[in-house]
Amino acid sequence: MKNFRIGTACFVLGAYAAGAAAAASSNSQAWPQWRGPDRDGIHVGEAWPESLDKRRLTLMWRQMLDAGYSSPIVTTDRVFTVETLAQKEEVVRAFDRVTGKQLWKTQWDGAMKVPFFARANGSWARCTPAVDGNRLFVGGMRDVLACLDTQTGAVEWKVDFVERNKTPLPSFGFVSSPLVHGDHVYVQAGGGFMKLDKATGETIWKSMGDGGGMYGSAFSSPVIEEMHGESVALVQARTELAAIDLMTGRPLWKQPIKAFRGMNILTPIVHNDGLFTSAYGGRTSMFETRDTGEGVEVSLAWDNKLQGYMSTPVVVDGHAYLHLRNTRMACVKLGNGEITWTSKERFGKYMSMVAQGDKILALDQEGELILLKADPKQLRIMDRSKVSDEETWAHLAVADRQLFVRELRGISVYEWK
Repeated sequence: MKNFRIGTACFVLGAYAAGAAAAASSNSQAWPQWRGPDRDGIHVGEAWPESLDKRRLTLMWRQMLDAGYSSPIVTTDRVFTVETLAQKEEVVRAFDRVTGKQLWKTQWDGAMKVPFFARANGSWARCTPAVDGNRLFVGGMRDVLACLDTQTGAVEWKVDFVERNKTPLPSFGFVSSPLVHGDHVYVQAGGGFMKLDKATGETIWKSMGDGGGMYGSAFSSPVIEEMHGESVALVQARTELAAIDLMTGRPLWKQPIKAFRGMNILTPIVHNDGLFTSAYGGRTSMFETRDTGEGVEVSLAWDNKLQGYMSTPVVVDGHAYLHLRNTRMACVKLGNGEITWTSKERFGKYMSMVAQGDKILALDQEGELILLKADPKQLRIMDRSKVSDEETWAHLAVADRQLFVRELRGISVYEWK
């Protein structure tokens, strides 16, 4: 077991367990999908403290896992993780949120190797699941989607998109995270964007087919937003950004996005009927959308030289706080694209961020947790603390006063005091 530098691994499950159990059974918040309840990296709840002092942030429990990039999913009483076991199988686990006790484990054959130029970062499970009531939707590397019962881990249904859609196995596997909306689950897999019946896995429609392979099955995760009075799915594929009609799957508009090797990874961000994105090997851009009465017209509002990579920014008071390809951070004013600052300091290859008010919690790929003040004038680091000696590629999850840190080979759960 590694040497932790925040607090000690003391499992104080007496008075704390009673209080935490009460919170979990009443109005406790959850982290049910990619980037949180509203898929925007925003945490609404009890105010965060001003520091990461070990007296304020205490380790509740830790469990060893096999390798994976998939972010933890949190309900009021459970935590779900995904991992790749011995480069052969995919494993989904459920843990008790208070004690860390494993409740069930489900696994299936599901390993593959990513292309040689990306193999240094590992060929492990990447897709973050989504939970909806008693169903957990898990994307497997070999382009499969499984629906599991959250109470027992039993597989209710499983879809193999390579078999169903007759598409090649995507080179990076199933990366994009499922999106649950109403009676359906939406996925970027199987060489396109699909709408499935969440109870049966039946395909309702498939859109934006691209044949799979190197430029199939996107990295970016879709969102559903209201634009011009209509709810649409915003989908960033490997080479373009699009709005999809939820009923028919018809693309309402498409916008090409230049990126090196199709590395459009960020989740699209809506701001005042505009769409923000940033591409590896491309530019940071805001696209303006205008309802003409006969359809939506898309045009470039502004762009700048910054290049994002894998980290979707958080937006605070009209400014995007962005982790860059060169591992620096930057702040961009969304109204006009002005780069208000770029950090001198470099960070890890990846940084997941969660915002609350004017604070940002950032989990660096190198295992450091950083508390930032969202200041459009300068980088302001309020505090920082090492939470893992392993890499932390998975997105940070925050619920109630708890932080859920998925390490490369484990999960650690911390509590604000």
